[in-house]
Amino acid sequence: WEQHKLGEVAKVTMGQSPSSKNYTDNPNDYVLVQGNADLKSNEISPRVWTKEVTKKVHKGEFIMTVRAPVGYLATANMDAVIGRGVAAIDGNKYLYYLLQTKLLDRTWEKLSSGSTFESISSNDIKNLEIKVTETEEEKLIAKLMDTVTYFVTLQQRKLEQLKLLEKALQQKLFPNSFQEKPLLRILHGDNSWWNSYIGEVFTERVDKGSSEKLLSVSITDGVYPFDESKRKNNSSNDKHNYKKVFQNDIAYNSMRLWQGALGVSKYEGIVSPAYTVLKPLANQNSIFYEFMFKNIDMLHIFQRNSQGLTSDTWNLKFNQLQHIKIKTTNLNSQNKIAKLLIKIEELKNNESNYYHNLMILKKYLLQKLFI
Repeated sequence: WEQHKLGEVAKVTMGQSPSSKNYTDNPNDYVLVQGNADLKSNEISPRVWTKEVTKKVHKGEFIMTVRAPVGYLATANMDAVIGRGVAAIDGNKYLYYLLQTKLLDRTWEKLSSGSTFESISSNDIKNLEIKVTETEEEKLIAKLMDTVTYFVTLQQRKLEQLKLLEKALQQKLFPNSFQEKPLLRILHGDNSWWNSYIGEVFTERVDKGSSEKLLSVSITDGVYPFDESKRKNNSSNDKHNYKKVFQNDIAYNSMRLWQGALGVSKYEGIVSPAYTVLKPLANQNSIFYEFMFKNIDMLHIFQRNSQGLTSDTWNLKFNQLQHIKIKTTNLNSQNKIAKLLIKIEELKNNESNYYHNLMILKKYLLQKLFI
């Protein structure tokens, strides 16, 4: 391994912003790359075009952000004009991954300066000390990192497609207020839908507790034991006014229902008086309604029915919630819809974990393969 300065092994070109008078929306002009927002999915993401050519990055070179957040990299998938927020680096793939390690160890942050715009200078970039090895070993390291990055990218796309599928199913399996039936139907037996009110399928649970397991509710995790969270426990020492929650109840944050802060409880416990607890009536599948209530159309309805002067004080208690109209179906159809959506959610979570593990592997290799 030999020590060099970055400027000795790669050509570094600092960006120079063209005049805003020459910005266009014509894709036939040069794409302008100015900062991190223009670097998506490790490539250039066109947002602005320009007729003025100041400094250029050529296809195959890579780009690094030099203004906060500094050190983010992408490969140029086309010739482009670069502004003051980025630099073009003409180096090999090994160097591309080596510079990613400098992002991990916060090298760029330590070299950044400036009060208005935190940035890194041309000299700091060119004088950065790096260690390189024999050409053949560099190629093998770069090939390995390319392979891992390829699988990361594939997994990321797969996860994005699953999220789109999940969203589409949630929208198409439940009818909105203008539809008599959903766009996508599960046809086995009676699959009729009818108008109802939330108060006809749920009642409010008003049982009080104090010594049971403390539960919390979030947008991402639904109902979960509070001791599994990293949040500070601000609950009152006197919990005699806390509300009981039983399995299959739906608990929701009264001030954040319109954002989707609800979930079906797998636990018995208590929640803060700020929450509302819904007890399902006979022949109702709570999970079916959890998916329904998180549908974007229902969230808009919850928002319109919330009371308060500003979004920080909006509140939707059961007294108002019970009068909201919905369309529902029989228990058999509810079970089938819930089962399908659960399977999609489980698949998405499994793929998300796999993506997370790939990212851990990539980070590990970046830390161990380079000096």
